[in-house]
Amino acid sequence: MGEEFAEFARGRHGALYRYAYLLAGERGLADDLVQEGLIKTYVAWRRMRDPAAAEAYTRKVITTTAIDWWRRKSWHERPHDILPDVIAPADDTGTRLWLWHELLKLPPRQRAALVLRYYEDLTEVQTAEVLDCSVGTVKSQVSVALRKLRDRLGDQVLSLDMTGALQ
Repeated sequence: MGEEFAEFARGRHGALYRYAYLLAGERGLADDLVQEGLIKTYVAWRRMRDPAAAEAYTRKVITTTAIDWWRRKSWHERPHDILPDVIAPADDTGTRLWLWHELLKLPPRQRAALVLRYYEDLTEVQTAEVLDCSVGTVKSQVSVALRKLRDRLGDQVLSLDMTGALQ
């Protein structure tokens, strides 16, 4: 069991860290989320019926842990650099940072839904499994999050490549 888990943790750490970073927006918090996720996955390892589902389980733990932490600390806006006057292509570093800061303002579940759908390229069904909610809730969370971004950033947000902006 130990070696099988260690192999999983080594092989998927990078992907899990990227996911946690996109949720948290802070490297230290992302490290903590991955560590917490891997600890809980290790504890549940023997009970897992399908070790191939370990990554989905760990992502779910990371997501729920992040949401729990944010609820306890409450949600505050975070300061960021001055917004550019003109929207530039998403391959522009300034635009990526600008969009990143706007994504960080979204509530945790909405941000998680966007990250899972557009960055991790999961289906609505897969996203619902990770977030432990219905497909309808995923559709709603994504829709509301995109509407908030459009309200803040204007309709030009649709022309931005969300996956490129998050990388």
